[in-house]
Amino acid sequence: MSLNVNKQRPVNLDLSTIRFPATAVASILHRVSGVILFFGVGILLCLLGMALASEQGFADVAGFANNPFGIFILWGILTALAYHLVGGIRHLIMDMGFWEELDSGTSSANVSFAITAVLSVLAGVWLW
Repeated sequence: MSLNVNKQRPVNLDLSTIRFPATAVASILHRVSGVILFFGVGILLCLLGMALASEQGFADVAGFANNPFGIFILWGILTALAYHLVGGIRHLIMDMGFWEELDSGTSSANVSFAITAVLSVLAGVWLW
């Protein structure tokens, strides 16, 4: 059985021309932040285990936390946590029947980006 597929349909292979709406970006970033948190919890549990194992392990974790790379990793985890929390609250409010229209959904997505940016800067100031 052959399907009659129109071979003349337009195909856009230039992904840089595609512009997602703010609501789609917010949804995708919420999922990405969840994946980052999944792996971030593993990193934090590993650091906790090392810190509790011995005095040398604690010193190693303290050295990691004072290293710029370690601070960057911790900042990334805190930023992902902030976005996931703000995005989760946004989704809960939408589940209650608010901000379901396109305009209000776009506005709430943009506000969640702004709140996350502020929280990310605050986390960076606190860590650095």
